[in-house]
Amino acid sequence: MEPITDRFLRYVKIDTQSDPHSDSTPSTQKQWVLAKMLFQELKDIGLEEVTLDERGYIMATLPSNMEKEVPTIGFISHYDTSPDFTATGVNPRIIENYDGKDILLNKNENIVLSPDYFEDLLQYKGQTLIVTDGTTLLGADDKAGVTEIVTAMEYLVAHPEIKHGKIRIGFTPDEEIGRGAHHFDVEAFGASWAYTMDGSQIGELEYENFNAAGAKITARGKSVHPGYAKNKMVNAIGIITDLTSRLPKNEVPEKTADREGFYHVYNLQGSIELATMELIVRDHDRKLFEKRKDFLENLVEEFNKEHSGLVSLEMKDQYYNMREKVEPVYHIVEIAEEAMKELGIQPIIKPIRGGTDGSQLSYMGLPCPNIFAGGHNFHGKYEYVPVESMKKAVEVIVRICEITANKL
Repeated sequence: MEPITDRFLRYVKIDTQSDPHSDSTPSTQKQWVLAKMLFQELKDIGLEEVTLDERGYIMATLPSNMEKEVPTIGFISHYDTSPDFTATGVNPRIIENYDGKDILLNKNENIVLSPDYFEDLLQYKGQTLIVTDGTTLLGADDKAGVTEIVTAMEYLVAHPEIKHGKIRIGFTPDEEIGRGAHHFDVEAFGASWAYTMDGSQIGELEYENFNAAGAKITARGKSVHPGYAKNKMVNAIGIITDLTSRLPKNEVPEKTADREGFYHVYNLQGSIELATMELIVRDHDRKLFEKRKDFLENLVEEFNKEHSGLVSLEMKDQYYNMREKVEPVYHIVEIAEEAMKELGIQPIIKPIRGGTDGSQLSYMGLPCPNIFAGGHNFHGKYEYVPVESMKKAVEVIVRICEITANKL
């Protein structure tokens, strides 16, 4: 088998950033490069029913080697990377036997990956880390997951003595811009349930996530020469910044944790005539989520009264908490938990402060908890992944297949 490190390095060096401003699927042409590579690679390692559709969705089958019928299960990852930080020219470095000290990522820019700031690093003292060169993201989100699924399937093909039912795998584009499951054909996938390999640190096992909405608030103004503007000019920038200041100051990502929700303004731009604010709304609790949306609607209505109807709101739900769909089939979480414990991994069962393809897929009829892929500090230059965590993720996939075959 190809060493897991070599496979991961091959994948991350291909730029697959998605683009939220594109209407196509995949949202960028460069995602096709890795999609076509994976399509061929899955055939080469011996999988069957390998497909790559016109939107970049990849599916494949490892047939059952059991005489009895057992549930068909799946493993899913996304191959796009985040548009939040550049992925052009990814040049990973391997740090063997990490000593627990600062890692100088880029000497010229004095970019340092330090355990003083990123305390999780200390968990991996003595292990092999793959880091960036300080100028790009790494792409472990979610090429670590892709690597682990391909490697696990390759291992099962090479070891037919390991009994398993029918296994389906799926790789999606555009997850990072919230569209990864939009065109996923659940019926064609044909699994009773699946797992996304898209979590972070070793041991993570998640079956609940945010309820999510995206919003855009637009203010329209009136431009008048500033020397003669009294009682005439309406500054759209002023309206938007005033509106932003009335959002709850402590309900933002940098001041919340666990199941606490937030408002996150991620884009402000404008002129006197036109200004816009883009934000996301998040909460694990569905009732609190609805209250947050009501708050925004009431705030905009209030501003419209103050500014004669010059403010408008566009808001759309993005995904919902998968817990509602997973709890009725909680045994699928217990199988993953059992697999981890048997491999000496302490399960960390906690809510996702975000969403995965599994969030949407669970509401599309495919219950889909999330399992660690091993990476840390996603979407930026401090991203890293321990090789040992990726290897353990491969073992978890294999063990889940065995447990499902033996118990069900």
